[in-house]
Amino acid sequence: MVRQQHAGENERLVRRYDYDDEWVIAVDVGVGDDRLAADVADQTAIVLVDGATELEFELPGSAESVDTNNGVLVVRGSL
Repeated sequence: MVRQQHAGENERLVRRYDYDDEWVIAVDVGVGDDRLAADVADQTAIVLVDGATELEFELPGSAESVDTNNGVLVVRGSL
């Protein structure tokens, strides 16, 4: 199942994928990895670009990994 939602003032597309044993959320932030950072507080992901908050979104559970690749933020967790 894929769920889509928009988050932030700039309506960035946030995609959630649910699998048998994990969930994955992918956000195409559209900036270089050197400008992109993410922090997870409780079940909220906070995406930073150049140190300023770009967007925040709720996670379906505890994050096990947070990675970036070519401006795409990927957060994974177990169901």
